[in-house]
Amino acid sequence: MTKKAVFSTSFENSKGRLYNENESENRNPFQRDRDRVIHSDSFRLLKHKTQVFLAHTEDYYRTRLTHSLEVSQISRAVSRRLGLDEDLAEVLALSHDLGHPPFAHSGEEILNRCMKDYDGFDHNAQTLRIITSLEENYPLFKGLNLTWETLEGVVKHNGPLLNPHKVIKEYNKMHDLELNTFPGLEAQIASLSDDIAYNNHDIDDGFRAGIISLSDLKKIELFSEIIKEINLEFKNIDDYMIVKELIRRLIGLMINDLISNTKKNIDKIKPSNPEQIRSHNGLVAGFSDFFISQDSQIRKFLRSRVYHHSIIEKERVRSKRIIEDIFSKLIKDIDLLPIKLREKCDIPYSKISARVICDYIASMTDRSVVENHARLYDKNLLDHRG
Repeated sequence: MTKKAVFSTSFENSKGRLYNENESENRNPFQRDRDRVIHSDSFRLLKHKTQVFLAHTEDYYRTRLTHSLEVSQISRAVSRRLGLDEDLAEVLALSHDLGHPPFAHSGEEILNRCMKDYDGFDHNAQTLRIITSLEENYPLFKGLNLTWETLEGVVKHNGPLLNPHKVIKEYNKMHDLELNTFPGLEAQIASLSDDIAYNNHDIDDGFRAGIISLSDLKKIELFSEIIKEINLEFKNIDDYMIVKELIRRLIGLMINDLISNTKKNIDKIKPSNPEQIRSHNGLVAGFSDFFISQDSQIRKFLRSRVYHHSIIEKERVRSKRIIEDIFSKLIKDIDLLPIKLREKCDIPYSKISARVICDYIASMTDRSVVENHARLYDKNLLDHRG
């Protein structure tokens, strides 16, 4: 077992929770945070939310849930090697996508447009809303009442927030997350683990969908070199197995590079406590220049060959129309909302009602948003309002 590093985030020195609670006898605070996320309604909903490809069109495509689990595995592995707190890294990985609406980034784009007159929509801010107020599973407080370190890592995983979304800014007035500093190393690792997971697994899903081929992948120099090694080592394996082995090796290479380069950065600044990580003038965790360049190539490839493929674009147009239709219908007639949500609204077209409707739509899965659209636009079913 790797010894905890002096710069790792320690649960013993946690800044605690917004609402004081007795500590668990069997779990440390970060383990408790992880368990609360896993048992939350919002985490469970991720199983039917799109990552890139609509989940209901193929059983093996990744969803937001399976992606989060993959990020968690990578995050724990890297944190273990660096002597960081694995449990904190895990909960940050598991919770990083809780705020995503249905239909992936298309859903976020259209919800933000629908909310342009009501402070907009941002999935990171929505994650904070979920874990601090929207989840209602405890009698003494709203939200999950997670530790300061988990909340900080969720909102700041990419670095300081110089211009935070209004939701984050308002919460920060009540519970200072020190938005102008960098997050701890566990949050930095969770964020980069996300990059490793989605780059490689979007390639895997793109190949499975038939929109990229092995020949396409060979056009990227790093991929081509790895594929040559695979062909030398394994004779007569098919393209499917070559891609599987390619993804496996790529993930390993990126993890090793992240660990190695982050260790170099740590050796340069020699932090003696986690606060020196937070107060440093830049991110400490990171890839080498070589893999930053490779990551850029992979993202460019995915944008051109996968994310903007005609199949994806067609679904994107349809997805945006569905969400925009629902928002337009509900903001005009709040009586169409379920009773519990209707009671939280005041009048049509108000900021309060818009945010309730936005939360409602953002919580939907791909399947339920389609069903709700059908219900709202089918005159025979419009009386189903409870």
